[in-house]
Amino acid sequence: MKALLVSKINLSNVELDYSGLSNGLKHLPWNQIDKSPWQNEYPYIPEARFQIAYDEEAIFIHYDVHEEFVKAEFIRPNENIWEDSCVEFFISFDQKKHYYNAEFNVLGTGLIGYGTSDKATRNRLSAEEILTVNTFSEIKTLNGKKTWKLILMIPFSIFGKSFMDVQGETFDANFYKCGDGLPNPHFISWNDIKNETPNFHLPEFFGEIKFQ
Repeated sequence: MKALLVSKINLSNVELDYSGLSNGLKHLPWNQIDKSPWQNEYPYIPEARFQIAYDEEAIFIHYDVHEEFVKAEFIRPNENIWEDSCVEFFISFDQKKHYYNAEFNVLGTGLIGYGTSDKATRNRLSAEEILTVNTFSEIKTLNGKKTWKLILMIPFSIFGKSFMDVQGETFDANFYKCGDGLPNPHFISWNDIKNETPNFHLPEFFGEIKFQ
């Protein structure tokens, strides 16, 4: 099982745009999303990595993705985000009994759900709640290779938490990259998953993240 430290940072003097935030996060380590549990059926593996940190208001996740195609069809909260070029963050605050799934496409369009691993009983957050997550993205094509980057600024209020609730604590989480509706569908993760078919909703395979 993987584990990482979520550094505490101060971005109060940073401009709230992609350039300013990425510069504020530049000293943080990168973590690879490189586990491909279903490679036999889905052999294409894009390059994906992330940085993570927090301040007194929010969690910051910075994704860096290199893939052959970039798809961004969905523009409203809670649409089928996973069919686009999509990155995901799942986190449990109660020893994997319940967890949040935060899924965002390259445009910063989001879907956030909460509940147990029984998908039929999971609930979606409202569009208004999801739109409190600030997103900052950059897309480019260089020598025919497509690269996109996304910073999520997820307020603790999304999870019903505060800064004091998480500081010094360890929680269960996983990070993913997918694209169900792309020409070459793919399903990769930070912490490995042991399951016959693609399924990210398996908290027993979450890793650990500790808030500094």
